[in-house]
Amino acid sequence: MGALPVFRWRLAPDGYATRRQLRALGLRPGGQPVAAQLERPRRRRGPLVAYLYRVDLAVPVRPMTPARRAALERANRARRMCPKCRRDAGYVIPAALGCCVPCAYPDPHGSEGSTL
Repeated sequence: MGALPVFRWRLAPDGYATRRQLRALGLRPGGQPVAAQLERPRRRRGPLVAYLYRVDLAVPVRPMTPARRAALERANRARRMCPKCRRDAGYVIPAALGCCVPCAYPDPHGSEGSTL
C-alpha cells in the first residue's frame, strides 16, 4: 500500500471531506480507510493535519433511537455529577478538577462569602 495523497490546506479536490464535513452532509465514513490528508503549514511546529474520506463511499448517519437518546442523556448526566457532593453541577465537570468548582475551591468565609 502506498502513501496517502497529501494536499495543501483548502486545496483538496472535490469528492473528499473531513469527518465534520461528512457529518454536516448527514454522512459518516462507514469503516472506509483514510483516503488522503490535508496539511496546513505552521511556523516552528509540525503542520496541522486533517484526514479526508471519500464522499462517494460514505454512508448515512445512523438514526437516533429512543434507547440511544436515553443512553446519551444518562452519560451526559453522569459527567455533570460531582463525586464529592453528589449534586448535578449544571455543567460538565472539568477532568482537571475532578469535582465541581465549589468542592474544588471551597469558600473560606462560608457560603455567604465576604461581607466587606
